[in-house]
Amino acid sequence: MAVKRQPLLRKVLLHLGLLPFLFFAIFPFYHMTLTSLKTDRELYDRASVPLVISQGPTLEHYQKLLWESAFLTWTKNSLVVTMIATAISVVIGTIAAYALARLKFVGVGAFGTGIFVTYLVPTSLLFLPLAQVVHWVGLADSKWALVLTYPTFLVPFCTWLLIGYFKSIPYELEECALIDGATRLQILRRITLPLAVPGLISAGIFSFTLSWNEFIYALTFTSSSEEITASVGVTSELIRGDIYFWGQLMAGAVLGSVPIVILYVFFLDYYVSGLTAGAVK
Repeated sequence: MAVKRQPLLRKVLLHLGLLPFLFFAIFPFYHMTLTSLKTDRELYDRASVPLVISQGPTLEHYQKLLWESAFLTWTKNSLVVTMIATAISVVIGTIAAYALARLKFVGVGAFGTGIFVTYLVPTSLLFLPLAQVVHWVGLADSKWALVLTYPTFLVPFCTWLLIGYFKSIPYELEECALIDGATRLQILRRITLPLAVPGLISAGIFSFTLSWNEFIYALTFTSSSEEITASVGVTSELIRGDIYFWGQLMAGAVLGSVPIVILYVFFLDYYVSGLTAGAVK
């Protein structure tokens, strides 16, 4: 009996050890949601308890955000930019990663390292030269400027992530296809990509998340309310001087988190397997 209790006790202790990390991860969302449901009177009442709703919940902030601001337009812009930039980046990153993982040519190792180093360059250094490019092509104050510039950091990331995944696929499968007369593109389309679906989904999820949360490029290359994304619109339109519309700000943060939550919920299994299991079971 004591032998059976020991593994159970160990599991309980392991899960208790995760509680601080769980609290650290969930608390910001709890406080954000709580703030969005409080009335303005309670938000600015210094005597109220900050971690509970004492004067009753309200949906007033959500109503003002959705019907008295251009939040829906900002969200539409974010979805358009994010989906197109993610699709372009995953396609380009897949082709580049396959070439670096499978083809042998001079400098392939240095080229792969260079791509990784490119991803590490912060956007705060790149937005200045990219601003000249955006003005040169005539896309200033347009969401298409973001579609053009987001792949500059998404493609290196997708390529770096997929190189390791493609290397985990047995090369013998491709050698057999080459012996049968298949071309590299046929091998990529019919053999490698079906095996690499978890890795592709992981790259797509990461790219979607990075694009959705991106702020510097969106703030620099767009300015009008019809073209800005949700990350810029919520912070620029709902903060006026020293006045912070906390209820609407938190409501925008809650609604802005919904697409990411839905994405991870539906593709969680593929995401985990793409990061940990590899292509061969």
